[in-house]
Amino acid sequence: IMLLRLVVSPRSRLAAPLSAAARPLSSGSVDITVPLNFWAGQRRTSRDKCNKENVYEPATGRVLCHLGPCGAVEVDQAVKAAKLAFGPWSKLSGMERARVMIEAAHIIESRREEIAETEVVNNGKSITEARLDVDSARLCIEYYAGLASTLAGQHVQLPGGSFAYTRREPLGVCAGIGAWNYPFQIAAWKSAPALACGNSMVFKPSPVTPVTAVLLAEIYMQAGAPE
Repeated sequence: IMLLRLVVSPRSRLAAPLSAAARPLSSGSVDITVPLNFWAGQRRTSRDKCNKENVYEPATGRVLCHLGPCGAVEVDQAVKAAKLAFGPWSKLSGMERARVMIEAAHIIESRREEIAETEVVNNGKSITEARLDVDSARLCIEYYAGLASTLAGQHVQLPGGSFAYTRREPLGVCAGIGAWNYPFQIAAWKSAPALACGNSMVFKPSPVTPVTAVLLAEIYMQAGAPE
């Protein structure tokens, strides 16, 4: 669950496509027109229509999109949606959660270039670094997917033939806060361990680089996570 599929519209469709190596990634040619707030399986428009914040494209300084602010009402709605998702997600076995997370990693791999290019446009880093960030996010999700099925309790033998045991249970709704420097990567770092343990999450990305976090939310949902 993210407090925050992304549509980008090129300003001109007349130019012939360039190769990936030659194509300028931050050329002032991308507009993002859809809401960036996302919970309960949908993009959401905030109630506050007057105080939208500009999100800039660092390479050109132009306004890339607008971020609708979330107040107490929206935060409450996001948390309620996360609580609803927590119910079925926490009841899955570790192996079942691992399957969803591995599928999410596969989707990230298949959309690597799209995510990396979007990161370049919103964050301003090089395409090489952005690709490495996407790879790191995918590997993080794969790692915690591998741990999901191992989160078992302990059996302790006690004197007199008695025994004790422990069991690991999900906590509930977790909160994550992102940063501007690794937007997609940090969203994965925060969400993967929480999801592997059976929790749900409300994630707040940086207001200056909010664009790719919503992609990860949609990828999790596409992979089979509850809305």
